[in-house]
Amino acid sequence: MNYNFDEKIDRKGTNCAKYDGLKKYFGYEDLNPLWVADMDFKTPTFINDEIIKAAQNSVYGYSIDDDQTYNAIISWQKNRHNWEIEKKDIYMINGVVPAYSACIEAYSDIDDEVIVQTPVYPPLFKSVKANNRKVVINELKEKDGYYTMDLEDLKSKITKKTKILCLCSPHNPVGRVWSKEELEDLAKICIENNIVIVSDEIHSDVTFKKFTPLASISEEISNITITLNSAGKTFNIAGLNCAYAISKNSKILSRFKIIAQKREINSVNFFGYISTKAAYENGAIYVDELKEYLQENMEFTKNFLLENSPKINFLLPEATYLLWLNFKNTSHSHKEIKNILLTQSKVALNDGVSFGSNGDSYFRLNVALRKDALKVALIDISKNFK
Repeated sequence: MNYNFDEKIDRKGTNCAKYDGLKKYFGYEDLNPLWVADMDFKTPTFINDEIIKAAQNSVYGYSIDDDQTYNAIISWQKNRHNWEIEKKDIYMINGVVPAYSACIEAYSDIDDEVIVQTPVYPPLFKSVKANNRKVVINELKEKDGYYTMDLEDLKSKITKKTKILCLCSPHNPVGRVWSKEELEDLAKICIENNIVIVSDEIHSDVTFKKFTPLASISEEISNITITLNSAGKTFNIAGLNCAYAISKNSKILSRFKIIAQKREINSVNFFGYISTKAAYENGAIYVDELKEYLQENMEFTKNFLLENSPKINFLLPEATYLLWLNFKNTSHSHKEIKNILLTQSKVALNDGVSFGSNGDSYFRLNVALRKDALKVALIDISKNFK
């Protein structure tokens, strides 16, 4: 392999939320952190080299976008996902989560309804509440660990005040890559009810089966969709705050721009532009090797738990580096599981309840770390859940 994912990187003492934020978020400092969705792998040299080159000028003033950044995004989406977009369809922003919140304001009014499909990444419903809109929960259906959309439930909950559906594609935390057919069925309902789909596709490059960008399916679907994306998760550059929104509907994009400018989220970090361009221009081989390593880690975790803690189970995800661990077969309540993980196993995982009420007895584990470090964490977990 060209990239060494087994290299040890010491992130403690670097103002790293994943490590240095343990006391703040979990109440303990001596935990093995396998929670927040960033990777313990070094950002590849083709990105670091460009950042260092830019830093040699020793001036970090206000920055602007350029055609090279747009061209890199356009080429990446075409080459990786066969999605044809143009510069006019793209708007640069400083993060997917701030953009989500802006979308809530752009496409709905106070007290309107926004649909979220739980369990799901917490900012999706937190952003709705923060904007004084009503959260409408459309729970995913689960059978033997495999999740699908409950479209009948969705249709039953739509009213005249339902204005937005928040789509997580690929899905975090359950790891589904929605099929083209599933997306078409979902979009048909939204088209019939004049609902805007805000599609979070930030994990679209860490997929292990064919990923279809929602807006790439048809002109009719693209006309009701705004897509939010970033190189942040794929290349471990989330802290550089660079993302982008895409919509081929000029009215939808214009409404977003107005709110983005009002909220001042259209000012991107100087290094964010540089790193995003470098990632998309040079990152194809890196992503392929990263996915191979992540799959090995997931399969190792699956086999380890089957052998040592068979009461903890999960399905291998179709995307992301996040495992949705099911502890329901243990003899413990959700609160007890959480306490054991923190005080006995000394491992920090994301609490499933934070992803929605149907996250009870689930915890999310991040496998984007060295194999030997992953094994240590799994040993610590398994010894308390036999």
